[in-house]
Amino acid sequence: MASVVPLKKLLEVELGELPSWIRMRDFTPSGIAGAFQRRYTKCVNQKRGSIAGLSLVLAAYAVFSYCRSYKELKHERLRRYY
Repeated sequence: MASVVPLKKLLEVELGELPSWIRMRDFTPSGIAGAFQRRYTKCVNQKRGSIAGLSLVLAAYAVFSYCRSYKELKHERLRRYY
């Protein structure tokens, strides 16, 4: 019978414990999907939802869009308009 080790949150981990904490995480596709599902259930899919869940989704979309168009934005940044 395997013993269950409670996982600490990132803010509870000390700097020396960080490498072992990262190794304990599940980085398989199913583990990552489960983490997103737990976050969705906690923040977005609630009986009494607030603006926090919606703002989390919008912030993720903004970061995703910026990463997708970074190549074009980088070239635009180097141009000078005189």
